[in-house]
Amino acid sequence: MTRFARHRLAAAATLLGLAATAHALDLKGLSKEVQPCDDFYSFVNGNWEAATELPASRARIGSFEQLRQANDELLNRALKELADQPRLQTTPGLKLIAAYYASGMDEAAIEARGLTSVTPLLNRIDSLQRREDLPTLLALLARSGVAAPLGYGVSPDRKDTRRNVLNLGQSGLGLPDRDDYFRTDDRTRGLTTAYRQFAKTVLAAAGRPAADADLDALMAFETQLAEASRERAKLRDPNANYNPMSAADLATAAPGLDWNAYLAVLTAGAKLPQRFIVAQPEFATRVAKLAADTPLAVWRSYLAVRVLDAAAPRLPKAFADASFEYRGKAITGLQAPAPRNEEVIQQIGGRYGNEPVALALGELFVARAFSPEAQKRSLQLVEDVRAAMKARIEKLSWMTAPTKAKALEKLAQMQPMIGAPAKWPQYEGLQLSANDYAGNWLKVALWHSDRQIKDLDAPVERNRWRTSPHIVNAFAGGLNQITFPAGILQPPFFDAKADDASNYGGIGMVIGHEITHHFDDSGRNFDATGSLTDWWTPADAEGYKARADKVAERYSAISPLRGYNINGRLTLGENISDMSGLPIAYEGLQLALKRTSGADRKIDGYTPAQRFFISNALVWRNKVRTEFLINQLRTDSHSPAKYRVLTPMSNSPYFAQAFSCKAGSAMVATDPITVW
Repeated sequence: MTRFARHRLAAAATLLGLAATAHALDLKGLSKEVQPCDDFYSFVNGNWEAATELPASRARIGSFEQLRQANDELLNRALKELADQPRLQTTPGLKLIAAYYASGMDEAAIEARGLTSVTPLLNRIDSLQRREDLPTLLALLARSGVAAPLGYGVSPDRKDTRRNVLNLGQSGLGLPDRDDYFRTDDRTRGLTTAYRQFAKTVLAAAGRPAADADLDALMAFETQLAEASRERAKLRDPNANYNPMSAADLATAAPGLDWNAYLAVLTAGAKLPQRFIVAQPEFATRVAKLAADTPLAVWRSYLAVRVLDAAAPRLPKAFADASFEYRGKAITGLQAPAPRNEEVIQQIGGRYGNEPVALALGELFVARAFSPEAQKRSLQLVEDVRAAMKARIEKLSWMTAPTKAKALEKLAQMQPMIGAPAKWPQYEGLQLSANDYAGNWLKVALWHSDRQIKDLDAPVERNRWRTSPHIVNAFAGGLNQITFPAGILQPPFFDAKADDASNYGGIGMVIGHEITHHFDDSGRNFDATGSLTDWWTPADAEGYKARADKVAERYSAISPLRGYNINGRLTLGENISDMSGLPIAYEGLQLALKRTSGADRKIDGYTPAQRFFISNALVWRNKVRTEFLINQLRTDSHSPAKYRVLTPMSNSPYFAQAFSCKAGSAMVATDPITVW
């Protein structure tokens, strides 16, 4: 279990209230009109939702977003301190993050620099006159953080997690989803028009004006890429997306592009890997065909748009505004950009905290917002929920003893990563400037590429953190790990001073959810070491599939918005983890209550069982724009927040018991589903 070295500023942990009085559930919004057994989400959150207006700069607002904003504000204050007091920049990470953040906030310097930082990339694209030079250019762009049209990365081999392997996969589309190139509804036509306008605007601003015919060719080119791209639901199949190849194999499967030349630049002159993974071989085949057949003028236009799209938030106002009009307004319905400091923090850290220097933000955050007491208590929650999962596996009636033994072994070896890493990266060889935002982005990308290639010859670091601790999220990692960053171990998810019911209904359910991810329809394919191995008997695998199919069917029947249903296959892993994570967390709570003899103690008039479910519903409090919801239903593997309350709870006998719901109530499923 991960421990981490405390920073000398740890005394400031009270900034987010960790040393304050016990966190109380927000009960003032409970509805008097809606009954718990009719619609529990509305009972807990309906009044809040009705009274809450979405700010112009928000596509959604709720518990996750409000905590993210609080974390960002803490970081903003801390980053300003670093800038004002250089003596506080005591580690390589803190020095880097101070310069990077300053460069993002210096809008005058961004305007003054113009395109100079990305001009070398654009010039390389402009100079593409021979097809023989295309592989080198594509690899150079990939190393520079521009996945066009192939993405790459180095990570533990899925079938042998002792070693790292190079992975190639589909990427490079400008529309939100591959299906958007083929849909004909009004929403999709609007997105296509917005994307064309975005491409036209950034190309013109970069001195590369495009006529309508040029944009038609660009869209036709991307449509061919989309045709060969796998649907999002199919990307969830780990076996289908694991295709080991050699350079010779790839050349045979995807003729038309010099893959040896591509790999030589991608690996920066290192020894070419004898074996790598091509996640979607048919996409590589299409890329090679386009490399051989498509006019180079179309390639130049496409690649320029991809570079400008990737860099736009870090470029002068003309580019940043164009990016907002398309990615902010057209896709998610935003009416105004987020505050500058939030945007810069997200660009540096990434939505999931996995940008190359994101951990430097986490180093700054943890010193101020995560106490040893919080870590100790969160570890206890993990072990209680793990114990509850163990008991459930042992009692499964549909699983045979051999498969149970493997499942229990996997659960026992699951590695919790709590709060933050034990040590922080040193970022050897990386230096950033306080007045070159786009240049810093490119430096970071190239530094990260070098680090990834070095990983190819190094053993897997099983304790390496791959997400920043400031992030409000949790993860089921590929090495049979579960990661809970300090950023989510805050109210309303977790409070070291709060009652058990509040914590187990909040972060406890998140813990149960992440544990279950390693046993969902995708995660169940991996063994105790995190390697892709079939440890199921055929009969047990069929029994599991039958239960998972029922989950997919149930969610597919839900229509959160007229004309738009949940994609039960795309969201299957998240839905299984919600439906199993909730009862596992509840049973973990019972273990905690036995230790404290608090099973019957009411707080604010509610029993621990009732507070557990209220806490969980509060965590999923959420209000979104219609555009955001449509994009979520089309592209996101998570169901909308409301149904992360209604469906798991209506399938749980614990919920019905807690609120005395009778058969026939809306919150009591007529045919309850249980997977784990």
